[in-house]
Amino acid sequence: MRAVRVKAFGGPEVLETVGLPDPAPGPGEVLIEVDHVDTIFVETQIRAGWGRAHFDTEPPYVPGGGVSGTVAAVGAGVADGWLGRRVTSFVRGSYAERATAAVTSLTPVPDGLDLRTAAALVHDGVTARGVLDVTGVGAGDRVLVLGASGGMGTLLVQSAKARGARVVACARGGHKLALVRDLGADAVVDVSAGGWPETARAALGGSGADVVLDGVGGEPGARSFALVADGGRFSAHGAPTGGFAPVDPEEAERRGVTVFGIADVQFGEDEVRRLRTAALREAAAGRLRPVVGRVFPLAEAAAAHAAVEGRAVVGKVLLKA
Repeated sequence: MRAVRVKAFGGPEVLETVGLPDPAPGPGEVLIEVDHVDTIFVETQIRAGWGRAHFDTEPPYVPGGGVSGTVAAVGAGVADGWLGRRVTSFVRGSYAERATAAVTSLTPVPDGLDLRTAAALVHDGVTARGVLDVTGVGAGDRVLVLGASGGMGTLLVQSAKARGARVVACARGGHKLALVRDLGADAVVDVSAGGWPETARAALGGSGADVVLDGVGGEPGARSFALVADGGRFSAHGAPTGGFAPVDPEEAERRGVTVFGIADVQFGEDEVRRLRTAALREAAAGRLRPVVGRVFPLAEAAAAHAAVEGRAVVGKVLLKA
């Protein structure tokens, strides 16, 4: 089968297309004929050598996580009823035409939902719903979303609005701002403009946000922390800037701000399946619109990574196996 491998830590050019033996499902596993592969920003960071203390990955390796596809074979102990079913799963080494996954990790794709859209929800659908649940976003909350035009940000804007929140969406440039406004944001803020925190505060009503959902980290995330109203909630779940937002715990305690980090949205298998099932059902019913900005052939994974890192593409970047 064709697969994409990271031959050394470095830029997108270290991704190479190789031929590897077809995997075989072991006991309790299935073989997935991969249709689409999810990409997320952290995969580009790992490829570049970031976070080696946290990620047990050394080249050469096949990157990846989320896939959508069809069950082509089952291992011992797996019911034949899985054969031919359309599924999603989070799989290590998914930049490939075929992948094996534990049957317990599978989430069936509802009828009426295409596999491309399903792939866009494998990771971000879980994290977005988890973030909203953990931070308790509800009706009447004033919510600020950083990185609103990305794969997960677009889901957060829609889902927070569906829960009855007032949503202020932060993105960069007119095209991205138009997208998040179309997705339901009550107000938009261009973070490329000077003084954007003041603009965001005004859009939030002057007293700040009940909830800040920071999918960016770094300096923008730090500036957004100041926009949380006393007694509010702050989720630092994104780090495409190279690090999570630095938050002074003493200031947070003094202001009564509850801070959530990436560890708060790491879920067990049962919870992942529940959250992913809910996201897929919402999309199938037309109540959630995953935004897919670009789809690259598997062999062009390097170009896909460059697009993710360049931040020119709105929504998700996917690979087609």
